[in-house]
Amino acid sequence: MKIYTKTGDQGTTALFGGQRLPKSDLRIEAYGTIDELNSHVGLLRDQSVNASRKETLVEIQDRLFTIGSILATEPGNTKVKIPLLVEQDIVFLEKEIDKMDAQLPPMKFFVLPGGHPSVSIGHVVRTVCRRAERLVIALNAQNPVDALVVKYLNRLSDYFFMLCRMMAHELKADETAWHPRM
Repeated sequence: MKIYTKTGDQGTTALFGGQRLPKSDLRIEAYGTIDELNSHVGLLRDQSVNASRKETLVEIQDRLFTIGSILATEPGNTKVKIPLLVEQDIVFLEKEIDKMDAQLPPMKFFVLPGGHPSVSIGHVVRTVCRRAERLVIALNAQNPVDALVVKYLNRLSDYFFMLCRMMAHELKADETAWHPRM
């Protein structure tokens, strides 16, 4: 199988099920951003501070492929088999968040992203996740999207925020408080 098909040379791409859409379509933008997020998660997973979390991050990447599949499937097409996203996937994230939260001091201020390159990568991942969530919500306003997709992305950005705090803690990196000028 060749990597190039030439079918997209006119600026369209096919959903699972065959429908062709412009590559600028909101649906394509949404699942393209999920793909971008997944690549950033791979970079985050490769940080040595996350060696003990590799399995968790691979699990998240797998769920992101699932979400991409859901979004890349022609709406209403029940003939295409796609992997499932289930409530337990969200519970998994919540348990991971709670584990980290139990090990960290309470937050008393907003934190400026940074403090260590690995933490900064984590904040990029978190913000790309938020962008993906916004795009999926916008898509949902046009065409209904599985509610678990929105819920998962929302919880996932919370997970990445806590992971940034956890990495900062483990790396003994400073968490810089935001002090608004009034």
